[in-house]
Amino acid sequence: MEFDPAQRRPAEFYQHMLRVIVPRPIAWVSTMSPESVANVAPFSFFTGVGSRPPSVLFCPANRPDGLRKDTLRNIERTGEFVVNVVPCALVEQMNASSAELAASESEFAHCGLTPIDSRRVAVPRVAESPVQLECKLMQSIHIGTGPGGANVVIGHVVHLHIDDAIIDTKGLVDQDLLDAVGRMGGVSYCRTRDRFDVPRPD
Repeated sequence: MEFDPAQRRPAEFYQHMLRVIVPRPIAWVSTMSPESVANVAPFSFFTGVGSRPPSVLFCPANRPDGLRKDTLRNIERTGEFVVNVVPCALVEQMNASSAELAASESEFAHCGLTPIDSRRVAVPRVAESPVQLECKLMQSIHIGTGPGGANVVIGHVVHLHIDDAIIDTKGLVDQDLLDAVGRMGGVSYCRTRDRFDVPRPD
């Protein structure tokens, strides 16, 4: 099969992308509105950018009505956000937080999550998450318009929280204890417990 994006509806081509760019880590992004409403929502177009400076990016698409999502609007207004890592134990709450709520309603309350203060930003973290990255906005780039229009958010990681319970004897995160999940196509997810090592060449 061959696919030319110019000859396909964006929503159709998007479904193919979701099934071949796998597995995708999930950025569970918490933000704060100018009206002090705490928001948290998941995004699976997410990755690290680099370590100098420590930075991450995620890509919130526009809503079906073409408007920017609350997460993006909040970040552009406040310049801050937190990326919370999603372990398997929190999949149901993460999924519930993807519901379309009014901007005046907090996903923390809707999903039974506990907001806790951050160290370097005014945005709350998800207390139940074992890892949280506090970020300051570096750039937001709007590369698409209308429904599903793409946006790229790049954040400078200014503080990292890791639960001591998932630290191994070397002082690093134990991947089994983290038990992070990844997003596949459609409504499918995967666990990151099935791994293998491949030593790098000299």
